Order: sequence, then C-alpha cells, then structure tokens
Amino acid sequence: MNLYPFRETVARPGVGVAEAMEQVDIGGPAMVRAAAKNHAAITVVVDPDAYDDVLSELRAGGVSAERRRALARAAFAHTAAYDAAIVRYLDAGEAFPPTRHLTLQLAEVLRYGENPHQAGARYREEGAPGVWDEAVQHGGVALSYLNVFDADAAWQLVHALGDAPAAVIVKHANPCGVAIGATLAEAYERAFAADPKSAFGGVVALNGHVDEQLARLITANAKADVLVAHGFAPEALGRFAARRKNMRALRAAPPGPAGDQLRRIDGGFLAQGPDVVSLDRGGWQVVTERRPTEAQWSDLTLAWQVCAATSSNAIVLVKDGVAVGIGAGQQSRVDAAELAARKAAGRAEGGACASDAFYPFRDGLDAAAAAGVAAVIQPGGSMRDPEVIAAADEHGLAMVFTGERHFKH
Repeated sequence: MNLYPFRETVARPGVGVAEAMEQVDIGGPAMVRAAAKNHAAITVVVDPDAYDDVLSELRAGGVSAERRRALARAAFAHTAAYDAAIVRYLDAGEAFPPTRHLTLQLAEVLRYGENPHQAGARYREEGAPGVWDEAVQHGGVALSYLNVFDADAAWQLVHALGDAPAAVIVKHANPCGVAIGATLAEAYERAFAADPKSAFGGVVALNGHVDEQLARLITANAKADVLVAHGFAPEALGRFAARRKNMRALRAAPPGPAGDQLRRIDGGFLAQGPDVVSLDRGGWQVVTERRPTEAQWSDLTLAWQVCAATSSNAIVLVKDGVAVGIGAGQQSRVDAAELAARKAAGRAEGGACASDAFYPFRDGLDAAAAAGVAAVIQPGGSMRDPEVIAAADEHGLAMVFTGERHFKH
C-alpha cells in the first residue's frame, strides 16, 4: 500500500506546515497496521520491490507463513518510519527535542568491525543517502568498519581545506599527512612525505581526479588500504589492478553538510551539534608584539583545520602548506607537542603550530618554540594566558587566539 507522500512533500522547498499536514496519511497506516497484525491470514505488501516475489508465491499456491511474517515486519517498520518522518519535521529547529526518531536502513554488511572477531555493518538514514551510498569501489576486498570510518574522516577533512588541490592521509582515525599543492600530484607527494612510516596501510583522500601519472606516484609509495577520490582515469585503475590489487579505490562525491553527532553510552546516547571550524580572522586576535606574515597566516589556518580533525590532546605543525608534524591523542599537551616536533624532524622551522585547546602553562609554548615555529594559533582562555603570551614574546613568536576550542574524542 502506498501512503500519502509526506516525505516527498516536505522535501520540496517552500512547503508550509498546512500543506505538509495535508499529506499526513491517516487511513493508510491504520489499514497497513491492521493487515500486519493479522498476518497469519493476510499478506500485506508495502514495498513495490517485493511485488514480483509475492505474486510468484501466490501463483505457486500461496504465500508461506514465514514470508507473511517478514512482510508484516516490513509493514510495521514502514509505518514507524513514516511517523518518525513526521516527528522529525515537527522537530525542525529544535536543538534537542524531547525524543529522537531515527530510521536507519541496512546499507551493507561490512567485512568485519574494528577487529576481525567483531561483526560490522553500515546503516544509512532513511531518505537521506550519503556519500558512501553512492560511492563506487574499484578493486580489493569488501570494506571493514575501520575502512569506512577512516575514509569518512579523510574525506571530510580534505573537503574542508578549500578548492586548492589537497591530499589527506588518515591512519587510525587521525591525519598523519596533510598537504596543499599546486597540483593534486604535488599535494599527494607532500602529504605522503610528511610521515611515510605512518602512511603505510592508511587511507588516502584526494579532492580531485586521479590520472595515470598520479597513479604511478601512489603505487611507487607504501601501500594504502583505501584511496578515495572524485574519479579515476581508466589507465589509473589499470595500474592499481596490476600493482595494488588489495587497495580499495573509491570514487565518491563531496560530503554533504555535517549533522548532529550521536555516540552510544550505557543506556543511551550523547548528542551534540557538529564542530564547525570558523576561519574568520575577524573573530581572531593577535595577542603578541609580532604579527604573522601572510605566509604564516596560511600555515596557521591549515594547522587549525587539521588540529580540529585530530584526536585530543592535539598539536599540529605546518610549514609551507604541509602538516609536517602531528601529535595526536596524548594525555599531556607537552607530550603532544614533543611528538609533533619529533615527527617534524626540523621541518617546522619558520612554520606554524596549532593547539586544539589553550596552553595551561608556558611549557607547551616552549615546546612549540623549540620545534622552530614562528607562529602559534590556539583558543586562549587560560588563567595563565599572560604568562604564555609573555613566553611567546620572549621567543619572538606571533600568537593568535581564536576564542574557540576544538577537542575531538
């Protein structure tokens, strides 16, 4: 049975509440539920894709009890999803409505979860197809839970960096190589060179098309488990098939706008809005005697974006459009700074440093100076800000306060 097209109606721009409510079906859901309740004797079909199979069974002598039960289950799910869509429409504009009604459809069973002994699957929101529903996989085995998780992190970040050719390499949910370049090939080479050891087995995201030349660069380096791009030349796919048979090359569209984030805890979920990273310098404040140069402003902006996509505590060092040192997921901000400096190995000289939260003491700022950076970006807001600002002036650094923290857990 086809219900009134409520979801299709409210999806159109400019539809008012009165028109939307006219498309709330009353009798249809009641009849569907009644039929489903009595599925021992009645066959109810709400999915046109099931018509042929049901007709075949009818012609063969009748619909089995197992099939009627499955169809009843689909009918109840159908009316539940219909009502959920109405509730979501009425909740529009509510940051935290009293109840949440998500309708998730099984999109694919994944190869396994975070570990091979865990089952894994990907669900999609009904009526809201995303990037991974339309993505096309070339080569390799089926994706695992972490393949999709890391691919999404890399794809989101590479598109947050703007329109210039960009490359992001993610390993275990954190970026290990990020770069901007004059060409996509240059961006990839610079991102890979930032941390070749960590890039092994990671996910590479490129905000453009992969041609044969770029494919040659990729296959000459340590293998990636997943490569995501806007598209691939046939010659590039041929090279991957010959040299990287196990690598999954995914053609994907740019990601849509970020939505609310839900995370399971015991007995429920935590909910929060998306972490939107503002790059509006009008809201930033230079707090030191020295001001950043234009080149340093570019590096500070890139470092700030990468830092927001890195697990806390996070320190990111950038020089000339390349994240040369990333310290991720450390309990101590100083440890994160020292890790980033060790990975940078002297390449941050004259560059920029980003900290996802304020420096509680000057030791973190001292570590940034020891790495050779010339400019620092951080939220500010510590009770010891004057001490940290004085340390920056002592080292001759430029420092910018954004007024906004970007923890990521």
